Amino acid sequence: MRRRSVSGTFTAVGLAAVLLAGGCAWYQEERERAEILDTPSMDHMVAEVASFASSREQWPNDQWWTRFSSPELNVLEETALKDNPSLRKADARLREAQALVRVEGARLLPFLDADASLTHERLSQHGVFAALNREVAGARFLLGIINPLSFRYEFDFWGKNRALLEAALGQAASEDAELAEVRLRLTAAVARAYFRGLALQQQLELVRTMVDIRRDLHRLAETRFRLGLDDGFKVKQAIAELETVNKREAGVRDQLDVQRHLLARLSGKGPDGAHDLFAHRAVTIPEQIPLPDHLPIGLLARRPDLAAALYRADAAARRIKFAKAQFLPSIDLTAFVGFNALVLTKGADQLGKLLFSGQSFSYGVAPGLRLPWFEGGRLRGELKAQRAEYDAAVELYNETLLDAMREVADSLSAWHTTRSILESHHRLLASLDDDYHLAKVRLTSGLDDDREVLKHRFPLLEQEYALRALESDQLVAMVDLIESLGGGYFNEDVTRQPKL
Repeated sequence: MRRRSVSGTFTAVGLAAVLLAGGCAWYQEERERAEILDTPSMDHMVAEVASFASSREQWPNDQWWTRFSSPELNVLEETALKDNPSLRKADARLREAQALVRVEGARLLPFLDADASLTHERLSQHGVFAALNREVAGARFLLGIINPLSFRYEFDFWGKNRALLEAALGQAASEDAELAEVRLRLTAAVARAYFRGLALQQQLELVRTMVDIRRDLHRLAETRFRLGLDDGFKVKQAIAELETVNKREAGVRDQLDVQRHLLARLSGKGPDGAHDLFAHRAVTIPEQIPLPDHLPIGLLARRPDLAAALYRADAAARRIKFAKAQFLPSIDLTAFVGFNALVLTKGADQLGKLLFSGQSFSYGVAPGLRLPWFEGGRLRGELKAQRAEYDAAVELYNETLLDAMREVADSLSAWHTTRSILESHHRLLASLDDDYHLAKVRLTSGLDDDREVLKHRFPLLEQEYALRALESDQLVAMVDLIESLGGGYFNEDVTRQPKL
């Protein structure tokens, strides 16, 4: 008998081992997973613009638009941050992700609840129970059950539920970074539209002055034609030049309306919401740009899109862990404590008395084991899908990183170029201004007439018109650089690489 007992023990242990091994199902490691790129160097690019950069500020701050000293822009940014629907939508996604963290975190805790039921039932006269108990065949009875405490808990031996919680935390962190990204894109878009609209407003005023000059020249041409001093060709030429600037004025007005409507949309308003813009036109062009000494270092923690992409990859890695744990056995425990009583219908008035008596006390404990032996390939399919999702998330991060470096390089190059062009254009304006003043001196001296003064003023206005566009380009390049550097975002908790 002892040999049989020992043999039976070994048999039970062996069977349990086989069951557990079977519970580990079959999944095989596939090809190598995607790898996160290291941050590329851009020392050569930074060296080219070192003379225009300031290392004192290191990175842009969160209220970066205030450096342009424009009260009107400040109000626009504040309004957009309060009323923009895209920002509100991103905030709603973040709140949803944070709520899901609580949902997934609940898996690690025991579930406690209470239940009660009252069942009225008639036993069949031809059932198995009635065949064995003739005296209750066809009887009607009431069953009362009250369980004030029910307990359910799943043991997380393989870290399955923990992986789901960490994935939810990663998704919530990703949505938080996405909210910062939407905020950055919004504020940058508002600043760009404002600077372009402001330049168009200034250009519109210059074009209107040009129209006045062309009208004066047209009047002079007609007067000289009537006096026989010039032929009709001069009049036709003056008319053509006048209509050309009229067309330009109409085009600038249209572009200005586009920027106004865009600013109204970004601010969460209707088209009329930006009708009175550009009243306060004081904008400061910063002399230097905030640029860290070692630009690529810390870019991950400063760019919300990079942080969001890395958090997504980390969440995908956690879901791979969950998918692998699905192949392993799951063990849970359920228990209850309560009262139950069964009485015939004709004794229903006794149910309450019996239900709460000590003899109706009941309890139960039920450990459970689930082994996923065969599920038609579902588990392997889910694991493959999660691995593919992780690879896609990593490659998205790599793509975002390369785009981020390109944006930084492009904005640095644009700032450097527009700065140089602007300096050259100021020198050109100074030269034209000298010619204009010389023409006015010649008019005062009686050496030239009004036509020469007007003709010398027109090229000066043309270059001032171009200057407004160049100043706008430099301001936009500044906004682009600030945006590429993260716009004041900082998250020191961003990890370098997800763990599989």
